[in-house]
Amino acid sequence: MSIWGKANLLRARDGHEAKVLSVELFFDLVYVFAVTQLSHHLLENLTPLGALQTLVLWFAVWLVWQYTCWVTNWFDPDALPIRLMLFAVMLTGLVMSAVLPDAFGERGLIFAACYAAMQIGRTLFVVLHLGSNHALSKNFQRMLGWLCISGALWIAGGLSSAEYRLLFWTAAVACEYFSPMIGLWLPGMGRSQTQEWTIEGGHLAERCQLFVIVALGESILVTGATIGHMAAWEMPTLIAFLVAFLGSLAMWWLYFDTSSQAGTEAIVTSNDPGRIGAYFHYTHVIIVAGVIIAAVGNELAIAHPAGHIDTKSLAVLIGGPMTYLLGNGIYKTVVYRRFPFSHMIGLALLAILIPFAYLTDQLMIAGLTTAILIAAAIQEAVSRRSGARQHAAGHAE
Repeated sequence: MSIWGKANLLRARDGHEAKVLSVELFFDLVYVFAVTQLSHHLLENLTPLGALQTLVLWFAVWLVWQYTCWVTNWFDPDALPIRLMLFAVMLTGLVMSAVLPDAFGERGLIFAACYAAMQIGRTLFVVLHLGSNHALSKNFQRMLGWLCISGALWIAGGLSSAEYRLLFWTAAVACEYFSPMIGLWLPGMGRSQTQEWTIEGGHLAERCQLFVIVALGESILVTGATIGHMAAWEMPTLIAFLVAFLGSLAMWWLYFDTSSQAGTEAIVTSNDPGRIGAYFHYTHVIIVAGVIIAAVGNELAIAHPAGHIDTKSLAVLIGGPMTYLLGNGIYKTVVYRRFPFSHMIGLALLAILIPFAYLTDQLMIAGLTTAILIAAAIQEAVSRRSGARQHAAGHAE
């Protein structure tokens, strides 16, 4: 008997789609703060090194959320032990998020210790509860092994100087991101098969969708906060504010208007939902990264609409929409089995815009990238709806 009376903490598999519970939404609030911290870190460190550091920190934030998401897909968050575990991860995540801006400075060890504690502690809790005979036990034992390896790298990075910290933490991210691709293989422990990952597809898809909402919410927050801090609301500033809002609206439309429900169905109807679920997490890290970068571009354009375009501002003003479109395109390739034509055109137009960007200002580039996103969203919506009508007409005949 465990201290929890051997209560069954697993979600019921009754053939119905598992719902996202309020405790999971509450848990996600920490990541609103984390995404805001990341966008501020990137804004204050608009250099190649700063961008690489922000990327590593973003992968860390995403991975700890992703691994927790998989746990709450298998385990019932309404069960008291799971709820308490989530609250512990949430508290530690809040501390981790608080020190994000100085993770490559004086507070690197605090960041690393919080991160390793969340990843290892949560997985150890699951391993101890499942025991050795459960069907999921081997999978979580392998996962724990990889997280211990990565945890050692996180701590080593936290103890190292700045130049070595990035190397250690990049290796740690690689361990956690790529190990599921090889079935969490470890010597003497074998590997997991994705067919064994009996996930609730609708729940996992909805969790990913909600994180996109979290990121878009942060983008809206940055837009409102930036104009709120402006001493004078001149016309270029107001136009940049409107452009930023329309850009966020276009990003929402591109993701949610045509593909969110289809994404849910792609996992639910798949013969290998575990593999599709893993693909979802691999692609959404790109989508949300695009939102974060675009938020930084919005802040620059609102604060300095007439500002000269340099390589740093160009990287975020065009790089954000490009990253978002690319991530969406890859995600829709998983869902629909093809890369959307609208996204190809959008990416091509954004690439063509790069050499001309240096001839104008930040507001103009923000406006043009937003126009491209809106055009891609409209074309995508028209194309999907036309295809749906043709499909329905074919069935009617």
